[in-house]
Amino acid sequence: MAPETQQFDLIVLGGGPGGYVCAIRASQLGLKTALVEKRATIGGTCVNVGCIPSKALLDSSHRYHDLMEGLTEHGIEVEKPRLNLKAMMDRKTGIVKELTDGLDFLMKKNKITVLRGTGSFIGQKDGQVQIQVEGQNGSAVAQAGKVVIATGSEVIPLPGLEVDGEHIITSDHAIALQKVPEHLVIIGGGVIGLELGSVWKRLGARVTVIELLPGILMGLDRQMRELALRLFKQQGLEFLFEHKVVGAENKKGQVEIKIVDKDDKEAAPIIADKLLVAVGRRPFTDKLNLESVGVKLTERGRVAVDGHSLQTSNPLIYAIGDVIDGPMLAHKAEEEGVKIAEDLAGKSGHVNYNAVPFVVYSWPEIAWVGKGEDELKAAGIPYNSGKFLFRPNGRAKAMGAGDGQVKILAHKETDELLGIAIVGPGASELIAEAVIAIEFGAAAEDIARSFHAHPTLAEVMKEAALAVDRRALHA
Repeated sequence: MAPETQQFDLIVLGGGPGGYVCAIRASQLGLKTALVEKRATIGGTCVNVGCIPSKALLDSSHRYHDLMEGLTEHGIEVEKPRLNLKAMMDRKTGIVKELTDGLDFLMKKNKITVLRGTGSFIGQKDGQVQIQVEGQNGSAVAQAGKVVIATGSEVIPLPGLEVDGEHIITSDHAIALQKVPEHLVIIGGGVIGLELGSVWKRLGARVTVIELLPGILMGLDRQMRELALRLFKQQGLEFLFEHKVVGAENKKGQVEIKIVDKDDKEAAPIIADKLLVAVGRRPFTDKLNLESVGVKLTERGRVAVDGHSLQTSNPLIYAIGDVIDGPMLAHKAEEEGVKIAEDLAGKSGHVNYNAVPFVVYSWPEIAWVGKGEDELKAAGIPYNSGKFLFRPNGRAKAMGAGDGQVKILAHKETDELLGIAIVGPGASELIAEAVIAIEFGAAAEDIARSFHAHPTLAEVMKEAALAVDRRALHA
């Protein structure tokens, strides 16, 4: 006997930040909503094995590093601390559980039906899109007038490198190691590689980052990424640019990594305990059976959507987050999910892609929004630049955290803010002011004329805005 079809106004495929936020907002607006999630817990990659656990380890490892090296200048002397890695991992796991339990509560509070299992399209009939959900307890069928694809992404595999979870690992394994590796090699100088590299370097590992491109964080303003690279090197991270890994072989409990340079000439192999593959992620769409409902993909394999409505080639189906073009960021997916829910409820949803912030939670932190100098030059946009270091800032001095600076780019004729980059303490929080300013079309002068409490790190933002007009006060 075929399972009874459950009827909804909206079905969201995927319970990551974009999916669950979309479901919550839709339910708030009166839509009968279902959320399909294959994991046992809500939250997707971000909450379960990505953003949250990595930030927990970044915070814990930073505290350990401070105990080892950073407290003497504050007049605090301690015996050499002992690392209890199991307790650190248990703390991380506990934080994840608290958050996923909280998300379960939010689903119940907002009367969202959670369908546990892997969802896929099975067709369309009478204006309804049909979804099949295969779970541990069998199969279920649901249908709705609208569906949102929010299935997220998965790690990009590299040819010739078979992940075994022991010697060749992904970020999922790197946040759960039971022992500090003597030598960790990371493929990829992006956010994931730099954050996890920072964690294990602080805990005592030698860390080498191999990057195919000529630098780290290629989306960041060039001068600012060069500053960040210099600070990473000062911390002891090693970098090998314009090289790629072409193979790896387990040898006597270690891994021998074969590499070539930009001319494909073989370089000396590297021996390490762990090889972390962190070259990025790809959309998770393979098992959705998109053909059955006429949803098309782009040449890059992402779901093709109308840039304004986020509607796919099937007008009943929408897509958000990592499966569509744009940065693979949780907060970007969340805003897209809210937009669709509000549009479907007859309101005016909104996403401003010019104001999406990027953050690296290393130390110092790195954050940016808008464009860098190279982008502005390539587009022929005239601009003024203002920069200010954290070192003269009173709060930064009191914290012993003077590395880094704020850089502001504003239109040369109108003074409208075009891009803001921060390398320094508290960058992940300071960038919020920049995002709001760009969202509302503010000028550098608006930041320069606004109160910034003293003493705060935010004063560096004000000084950088003043520097756009060459009138910084404490330079």
